[in-house]
Amino acid sequence: MESGETVRKFYDETVKDEWERLDRHKVEFEITKRYLNRYIKPKDKVLDLGGGPGKYSLYLANLGCDVTLADLSDKNVAFALNKANEQGVTIKGLQVDGRDLSAIRDGQFDYVLCMGPMYHLKSEEDRAKTIRECLKKLKPNGIIFVAFISSYSFVWDYLIRNPDFILNSDRKSELNKIVDGKDFAGEGFSDNFYISPKNVLPFFIQFNLEKLHLLNNESFLYLREPELIGRKPEVINAWLDLAEQVCGREDLLSMAEHLMYIGRKTE
Repeated sequence: MESGETVRKFYDETVKDEWERLDRHKVEFEITKRYLNRYIKPKDKVLDLGGGPGKYSLYLANLGCDVTLADLSDKNVAFALNKANEQGVTIKGLQVDGRDLSAIRDGQFDYVLCMGPMYHLKSEEDRAKTIRECLKKLKPNGIIFVAFISSYSFVWDYLIRNPDFILNSDRKSELNKIVDGKDFAGEGFSDNFYISPKNVLPFFIQFNLEKLHLLNNESFLYLREPELIGRKPEVINAWLDLAEQVCGREDLLSMAEHLMYIGRKTE
């Protein structure tokens, strides 16, 4: 299946770095947790699809949720199960491709987290297939959380990694997609898909979902996060409190590295 082997290999080789990534990107992690906490309660049943080494799965298991982590990478699943054992909590884990969740019984979850697969599925057909698979697993009125990487993110990535990329004809062609307001599917940190913020809601029209939120997971803090991390906890939390209040504003969506759609299944 498109991208599957390349992506699986990438995550098999970067388990520890992926585990540590959300320590470096504290704003994304903390704002996401605040939105999870608005809905998910102890004893709720959660499918964490593309949950990687288990940061969110373990957070929810420690809250008392019944969590199943499903990921493309066997090594991520094994790492998460080991961490759960270290922390004295229980999670279930299995290796799957999000485009085929037939190994998981339908209609059993209160919540599905799909916070990873959309980063890599380059065709809309595959992205839609994955969302339909997730919706099959939800109970009636269940809620899905779907994360995307913004098309602005890969522009910032090029600037951070090597501003000279703009002189390379292929890279410049990629960068010009932002001028046209187009999504970008190509080579990033692996095989990647980057969505223009304006295209998120139109994508979800095809599904039986009631939109609850579309938010910028970093609010206005992404480009200034290095200055914030390392400050006193009360300073960090005060900025997060402010950022949370405006992260759903449409005029801030273009400042996101990660975007999250939250919707309720309507049938």
